[in-house]
Amino acid sequence: MASFGKHFEVNQTQGKSQISAVKQGTLYRITVLTERLIRLEFSKDGSFNDNLTDLVSNRNFEVPKFKLEEDDKYLVITTSYFSLQYLKEKPFKGPSFAPDANLKVKLLNTDKIWYYGHPEARNFLASAFSLDNFSGGNKKLNKGLYSTDGFVSIEDDKPLVINDLGILNNIDSDNVDLYLFMYKRDFGLCLKDYFTLTGYPALIPRYALGIWWYRDKIYSFEDTKKLVSAFNQNEIPLSVLLLGEFWHIKDRENFNLHKSGYTFNRDLFPSPTEFTSYMHERGIKIGLQIDPTEGIRKEEPSYEDFIKEMQINVKNNVPFNAFDKMFIITYFEKIINPLMRTDVDFFWIDYKKDIKSLRALAYYHMQDFKQSEYKRPMLLVRNPGIAAHKDGVLYSGETVVSWDTLKYLPYYNSNASNIGLSWWSHDVGGFKDGTEDAELYMRYVQLATFSPIFRFSAQRGIYYKREPWRWDFKTFNIVKEYTQLRHRLIPYIYTKAFEYTTKGLPLIQPLYYAYPETVDEPSLRNEYFFGTELFVSPITSPKDTVMNRAIQRIFVPNGVWYEFKSGKRFVGGKRYVTFHKDEDYPVFAKAGAIIPMANISSNYNFYDNPEKLDIHIFPGKSNTFNLYEDDGITRLYEQGYYILTSIDYNYMQNNYTVIIHPLEGKTAIIPNKRDYRILFRNTKKADKVEVFINGEKIEEGISTDVDENDFIVSVKAVDTTKQLTINCGGQDIEIDAGRIVNEDINSIISDLKIKTKLKEDLARIAFSNMEIKKKRIAIRKLKSKGLDQIFIKMFMKLYDYLADI
Repeated sequence: MASFGKHFEVNQTQGKSQISAVKQGTLYRITVLTERLIRLEFSKDGSFNDNLTDLVSNRNFEVPKFKLEEDDKYLVITTSYFSLQYLKEKPFKGPSFAPDANLKVKLLNTDKIWYYGHPEARNFLASAFSLDNFSGGNKKLNKGLYSTDGFVSIEDDKPLVINDLGILNNIDSDNVDLYLFMYKRDFGLCLKDYFTLTGYPALIPRYALGIWWYRDKIYSFEDTKKLVSAFNQNEIPLSVLLLGEFWHIKDRENFNLHKSGYTFNRDLFPSPTEFTSYMHERGIKIGLQIDPTEGIRKEEPSYEDFIKEMQINVKNNVPFNAFDKMFIITYFEKIINPLMRTDVDFFWIDYKKDIKSLRALAYYHMQDFKQSEYKRPMLLVRNPGIAAHKDGVLYSGETVVSWDTLKYLPYYNSNASNIGLSWWSHDVGGFKDGTEDAELYMRYVQLATFSPIFRFSAQRGIYYKREPWRWDFKTFNIVKEYTQLRHRLIPYIYTKAFEYTTKGLPLIQPLYYAYPETVDEPSLRNEYFFGTELFVSPITSPKDTVMNRAIQRIFVPNGVWYEFKSGKRFVGGKRYVTFHKDEDYPVFAKAGAIIPMANISSNYNFYDNPEKLDIHIFPGKSNTFNLYEDDGITRLYEQGYYILTSIDYNYMQNNYTVIIHPLEGKTAIIPNKRDYRILFRNTKKADKVEVFINGEKIEEGISTDVDENDFIVSVKAVDTTKQLTINCGGQDIEIDAGRIVNEDINSIISDLKIKTKLKEDLARIAFSNMEIKKKRIAIRKLKSKGLDQIFIKMFMKLYDYLADI
């Protein structure tokens, strides 16, 4: 009889807290997990749960410092963050105001008090189940951890409890089981406590950070070959091919019937293993959609074996039941494992019927991956809502093609960080309806380049243009540039993915973490940090057609920042108006930023550890970046099979040094030799360049170049086990890249289709020292010289923007 393997088994000792952290009565139990986190339980029958759940992976915390005081009536627990007062053995009831609550927790050195039933109205919220059919407006979001109150509670009172064998039990209990985070302004420590409690995020495979492709259409093996060929011929990277419901056996007369299926349709894919091998040879991974709504259909070749193993006598479909032990064991043994042996890479679980069943299904599938150290757990799944950071990549559903949808996505991604989520996957270009528009498509692609996951997606229909080569020449080239940039950025993003997995630092962090007031400003609440080095102010509105520019009101955080593409310098802590052509996107690198990027040359699908590495370094500040690399697909990194390479940048105004050396791990993970190109951004050609390997000066294999505002030092065939040192010096080597709005205005005037003499008149006014009010008057007077009213209105609008800064 089938049974779960040992990889499903659970160590329940992690579910029990240290005795010295627990204060228990007859009907209550209170556990101090950290100085900021406390577990509150109340049971009418005095029973409490020590098993792990799909929310909780660990309660065995190191006991923190706390003070316990009690008498026959009251219990008081105090840490450095909070003071809890409880009327012992009383149900956790919260009144409409705190003073009379029988359980209340005061946040020390503040006027904030939490009590059971507190509305927690200042919570910034997090994510939703999906964005199906969403095209703007207000979306109901679930509660997150981030609150300006400095506290938040999470309930685990309707858990999926895990037994020793790894079986989930759907428990319906009246018990109160609540985790209260009292963190003041220390949200980073709140996330640390949350991940220690629930489990740290899974490290997704490296290929997941590349370009994904999905179309809701019937593909055959031959069709997918043509698709891959088109991507390659047009130099568009591709790392993941998703197949929807039509990959599996269907009704022969009506292919729209039967959403559930687990066996390749041999009419479309005669040899599944030949198909997967073909894709893998070209660096493309395969994801298959699974929707178990209809259960196990009698058309499945394994149907008879399935019902025999289940010891049931039926003639129709076997209904899906995630909480039937025998069903779920047989599901993996007879259905999923044979499918995995065709060498597919992961599953896309598109299940909407029941959220608890989805929670169970996601949990089981992630556990099932662990039977092999050679396949890292990976799912694309709808948001199960409970500790979803452990479930791989989240699928946001079928979104509507619109500017309103695009405008919401950066805010949605940022808010996901409030519950520790990073890997949201949205339909790049939008999935359905709306109007196909080149500018909208480009802005979707540019946002996706600096998003957690980049997944092209669209509904069936020949007029949905997700293929970049189906657009006009200009649009195609811009999209190609950004898709290639995405693949080049993988070394940087993958390092941040590792830091998310090990340190709990979300890839995206909203501006409002540092500036909470910006959440109420629609133009600013979308701004976010993309890892530690980059900051993004996404374009989510159509451009001004007269200026032929997208106009952005932006706020730049404190410090000095450089526009990533042009290198223009911004002094932070200020607001700006910026103007962007179609090919431009407002992404900024902090002073001293170090951005490692793959040099993908002609292998556009490449996402492995590169033999050629470009390192972009911005001036102004010393910095260190520890580049993380492993094999990208297995769990061997957990056994130490990875390499951290330190990139140290020591900045002085007239001298700077870069030192690259292995820091820890196994150097065999990366190529033995590596070509480096160090791009010193906004830097003049150095008077002196010296290169050392392990302290010994070398002369061969070195070249220097100047590319506009960047000074480039190239060193070939560097032994990656050794230390590379590059020292550059010269007078006033940093280029003055001060941000001047006049540069943009001059560019706008230059592109206007008006007489050259009028351009000169406009420039004299625009670049004068006159007040904005007087500039408006002077420009209006140009009507008498033939300046069309449409251009006068454009400048009035322009100065409206500038007047607000």
